Amino acid sequence: MAASFATLHVLFLVWFLPATFSLSFFFFKAESISNVSCYEKDKQALLTLKRGLTDHGHVLSSWSDHKDCCIWDGVFYDKKIGRVTELHLNYSRLGGEISGSLLQLEHLNYLDLSGNDFNCTPIPTFLGSMFSLTHLDLLWANFSGLIPHQLGNLSSLRYLSLGDNSDLYVDNLHWMSGLSAIQYLDLSSADLHREVDCLQIMSKFPSLSELFLQNCQLDSLNPSLGFFNFTSLRVLSLSGNQCNHKIPNWFSNLSTSLLRLDLYSSSLKGNILPSIFNLEKLEFLSLYFNKLTEQILEPLGQLKHRTYLDLGYNSLNGPIPSSFGNLSHIRTLYLDQNQLNGTIPKSLGLLSKLESLYVGKNSLTRTVDEGHFRKLSKLKDLYMSETRLFFNVNSNWVPPFQLYSASMSSIKIGPNFPSWLQSQRSLHIFEMSMSGISGNAPGWFWNWISNVTFINLSNNHIKCDVSAIFLSSTVKVLNIANNSFYGPISTFLCQKKIRKNKLEILDASNNLLSGELSHCWNYWQSLIHLNLGSNNLVGRIPYSMGALVDLQSLRLQNNSIYGDIPSSLKKCSNLRLIDMGDNHLSIIPLWIGEMTNLLVLSLRSSEFNGYIPQQICQLSSLRVLDLANNNLLGSIPNCLKNFSAMALPNSNIDAFFSTDWDFYASYVENLKLAPKGKEMEYKENLKLVRLIDLSSNNLSGSIPAEISDLSELRFLNLSQNHLSSEIPPSMSNLTFLSLLDLSYDNFSGRIPSSTQLQSFDALRYIGNPQLCGDPLPKSCTIEEQSLNRSPIGSVEDDSKNSSFYIGMGVGFTTGFWAICGALFFNRTWRHACFRFAGELKDWIYVTTMIKMNLLEKLRVCLNK
Repeated sequence: MAASFATLHVLFLVWFLPATFSLSFFFFKAESISNVSCYEKDKQALLTLKRGLTDHGHVLSSWSDHKDCCIWDGVFYDKKIGRVTELHLNYSRLGGEISGSLLQLEHLNYLDLSGNDFNCTPIPTFLGSMFSLTHLDLLWANFSGLIPHQLGNLSSLRYLSLGDNSDLYVDNLHWMSGLSAIQYLDLSSADLHREVDCLQIMSKFPSLSELFLQNCQLDSLNPSLGFFNFTSLRVLSLSGNQCNHKIPNWFSNLSTSLLRLDLYSSSLKGNILPSIFNLEKLEFLSLYFNKLTEQILEPLGQLKHRTYLDLGYNSLNGPIPSSFGNLSHIRTLYLDQNQLNGTIPKSLGLLSKLESLYVGKNSLTRTVDEGHFRKLSKLKDLYMSETRLFFNVNSNWVPPFQLYSASMSSIKIGPNFPSWLQSQRSLHIFEMSMSGISGNAPGWFWNWISNVTFINLSNNHIKCDVSAIFLSSTVKVLNIANNSFYGPISTFLCQKKIRKNKLEILDASNNLLSGELSHCWNYWQSLIHLNLGSNNLVGRIPYSMGALVDLQSLRLQNNSIYGDIPSSLKKCSNLRLIDMGDNHLSIIPLWIGEMTNLLVLSLRSSEFNGYIPQQICQLSSLRVLDLANNNLLGSIPNCLKNFSAMALPNSNIDAFFSTDWDFYASYVENLKLAPKGKEMEYKENLKLVRLIDLSSNNLSGSIPAEISDLSELRFLNLSQNHLSSEIPPSMSNLTFLSLLDLSYDNFSGRIPSSTQLQSFDALRYIGNPQLCGDPLPKSCTIEEQSLNRSPIGSVEDDSKNSSFYIGMGVGFTTGFWAICGALFFNRTWRHACFRFAGELKDWIYVTTMIKMNLLEKLRVCLNK
């Protein structure tokens, strides 16, 4: 994440500054050459170029036959020779075809087409015949295919950038030997793995100063070679390759003038070799997200010119070297996500230019006090979370810094609320969850957070009346979960002073909030994640919650809410997670099928009656369906195969389950599930869960064969129902199941033979007296084996017969039983009869309940 920030910063400089420079230069150019006439041959060549291009940004609108090309946007003209010499068309939303008319611009030495979209077309080979070019920039222009060998003819080229295009590749790089004047070379994201001598070839360029080869599918940096002749190199980026070897020794032979070395995310192993210590002038070193082990050696702290050091996300151990206090120019120091132990050396407090200090997610211990921050007057970002540090400063301490972000979760800070926070007037990111803070929040606190964007005080012991909370328009995240906040929820939601809030995440779960949900949701229309679970809330879900049209997760679980789920929630079409478990609700609404973006639907233990509506199968994105421990009747819908997200490999939905606000400030969705009977909380791993839990209901009929199509299903619990018939043999196709529970139903026959179904404990099948076969101790008789081999009554037969009987209607009940009696000895048809009877009863019950609810609402309206 830290490296990502650095990359974005570099890209900003690469993209924005050249564009700004070019635009400002247009005005200068228009004044200085207004009296110069454009060479006609150059003008016609440019007009031909324009005809082949698509100009979505209207950048070429000034290219007119009626105007002199000397004043056209993006065109630069040399008065001395009277010819066009430069084209600056970067980030201009151009596309289409690049015309060969460019060859007629005989004096063109600068061509910049970066940041456009040429729709995966090849790089034009004729560019290799533009011998005057010294600067060619095709960065991020969506070219693809083989990098043309003809570019090797450009012996005057000093700057070549082909980075970050779509599927560029090389078959070899020997053609590059012609680029004798090259100083800047960027082939980032091009596939170079076919050329095993890649680095040897590039080391022969005597003037090469900057080399960018990140994400080039290199599988080796040639660690066995002892020498590379990079005599002029100042910047080297080899990040994002999969090397799987130690840091090469040849780094010690790099130019002593090397200023920047990027090796992040390159699968480098072992320790940080002393060869890097020879790079005396090195200012920027990134080894982020590798597989480095062993201790950080003290000599690394002797590189006094270092301004940026990133060793985060490795497996480095041992203490932080005290020599790091000698890095007098250091501005950014990332040591997070390692296995570092010991304490933080007080020598770090001498780094007067330090702006970012990241030491979190380590095994650091002992006390941090005022001495650790003695001279850190420029510190902006402090990340100490998930260590075993004790932050112990005097109550009257005034820090020398003004922080932008303070991430101090899971370290010992309390029991007192840290008073030094009052001095921090620039704080935007504030995390102090699980920090042992207890007691009442001080009166100054809620006024102090007026400029904070992200607040996480979860998992402490803070007491506070919610009516005291003041949210300014800057606050976007408020996480106070697992504390002792109390008071009526309506006093917080409806107070006038926060009606202009822009809150996007509100998590007040596991507190002592009380009362009914208010009708003030119009004031909270920026909400994306809302969690009010595990409080003392009562009453109905208000219709006004439909105003939360941007809502993606709604958590009201474990309260005393009752009644219907209002149809107004249909307006919240972006909902991806609904958790209303452990309440007192009525029936699952038919409109639930319209919530097609739902990933998680948890309605367990909420006293739902009626049946599971067929419309639920319209939720093709569903990954978790938990309806356990209700009073649901009828059969399992026979359309479960429509849950396509449970039949396909994982798709990228991380952005929903974890919302990042900063490099380390994030909000992670969580959900309590009981796939194995014991309730467990899922957080980061929730995105991997595929679950159907219909246990502890009154469901009848058989298991739909379609369930076998859900090949990615991990947990299936159908226990403690009234399901009958055989277990479909096709269920052996569910090879990814981690748990299957079919206990305490009425299944019969043999458990289908497969490695998967026999791998579960016998307890997952008990309570089915007529079920037999491994892993149960009961062996199958000949009759039961033959029934299993000849499944006359498959689910398809059941469905057809059930549909037939349903079509007969209530008026033909007597005839129905006569037929059913005649077929009594046919086992499968007998199940169909019973299944129909159960469904008929459910239909009558649900229809009656719906009509009664409608009559009750009508009565209430009339009374009003």
